[in-house]
Amino acid sequence: MKSEVNISYIAFLSIVAALGGFLFGYDTAVISGTIAQVSAQFSLDALSQGWYVGCALIGSILGVLCAGILSDVLGRKTTLLIAAILFSISAIGCAVSSVFDHLVIARIVGGIGIGVASIISPLYISEISVAKYRGRLVSLYQLAVTVGFLGAYLVNYALLKYSVTGAAQLSDPALYHIFHSEVWRGMLGVAVVPALLFFMVIFFIPESPRWLILKNEQVKARSILMRIYDSPEVVAYEINEIKKVTVGESSANWHILLKPGIMKAVVIGMAIAILGQFMGVNAVLYYGPSIFETSGLSGDDSLFYQVIVGLVNMLTTIFALFIIDKVGRKKLVYFGVSGMIISLLLISFYFAGGRDLGIPEISLLIFFLFYIFFCAVSICAVIWVLLSEMYPIKVRGLAMSIAGFSLWIGTYLIGQLTPWLLQNFKPGGTFILFAVMCVPYILIVWKLVPETTGKSLEEIEKHWDAKSQHT
Repeated sequence: MKSEVNISYIAFLSIVAALGGFLFGYDTAVISGTIAQVSAQFSLDALSQGWYVGCALIGSILGVLCAGILSDVLGRKTTLLIAAILFSISAIGCAVSSVFDHLVIARIVGGIGIGVASIISPLYISEISVAKYRGRLVSLYQLAVTVGFLGAYLVNYALLKYSVTGAAQLSDPALYHIFHSEVWRGMLGVAVVPALLFFMVIFFIPESPRWLILKNEQVKARSILMRIYDSPEVVAYEINEIKKVTVGESSANWHILLKPGIMKAVVIGMAIAILGQFMGVNAVLYYGPSIFETSGLSGDDSLFYQVIVGLVNMLTTIFALFIIDKVGRKKLVYFGVSGMIISLLLISFYFAGGRDLGIPEISLLIFFLFYIFFCAVSICAVIWVLLSEMYPIKVRGLAMSIAGFSLWIGTYLIGQLTPWLLQNFKPGGTFILFAVMCVPYILIVWKLVPETTGKSLEEIEKHWDAKSQHT
């Protein structure tokens, strides 16, 4: 049944939800520019520095664990509002914290917001999208994360420069305090601007029509779907298809997760979520400068290389938006992960002996850029799309929380292990390990993950239900 869709309206809803990804990226990356200043401000030792950096991750894990349940009970829109409130409280709290413990609490609150947004933003986009555009629209979330990273780097740079060149003349004591003498407060606190914007624009988007149908709110769902489709017949068909997979259920049920097909989908989602973290991307994004420095570059050069890596990451994500629904999820993974393996092996070769053979340092940057390109166009673009569309609506929020929890555990582990790996396995061995971890990922996607491109969420759900019936 064909129908024209109001793609501009869907795009608006998706962009609003994707702002959660921007805040995720900003809040995660902004910390890099504040570590030295905060350490000096509060006389932190190495352990306390690690706690300052990592405390938000604890909040993220808590946020992921509760996000699915909150969204299944309260709705996707209300849960996004909660995330926006948490981001706002965190930004203000960081800016005004007088003692280190208060700063940590504010960071944990922001981390909870990150965890909630990382689940509900892509979930909401998936549920309001149509099959033809769902991949690129959900990928807007990943694009927003990369823009948030870049935005944090630029804000840190601009505020640090302003603190030296202009802020010293500020007459207001509070502004002088935030933007000059303790500029780290401004870096962390400026996040309140996009957080409040996120909070306000959420009021202009509707609840997910699929969640409303799950809650027997068909009249409200119909009015929203009428803004998406131009045909009452198509709207009636969509409602009927959604009802087929939600009949008899008004809330998430844990026992549904135990159905063989659904459990298989959950385990697959957990596997690709955690494996994706052990293929090197976060090690490159978080520890890139120190890795570059081991190649003999100066600190300034290594930071410049890292900025280029960040730009390529963002631009490639934009490219992925335009091809994910045309090429398909699985083909992108085959192409991208194969390229990642080759790039990782080249990076390992450079560190293992390439420098001694006279290979120039610029080659290392080229290898890293190829790696980031293949990573951003495949697993980074695909992961949240797959997780947002794999699961039945009755447990979609809950199942995404489980997969998201696995992803954040993987992020935590790789963050803790990378310095140890670099020290004990050296960069050459570390990047070979990352290349090896790519192999099970591509095998799982090849053998166990169905191609979801162009299929409705209800069609995908029927696939897993069929697996349950045949198991």
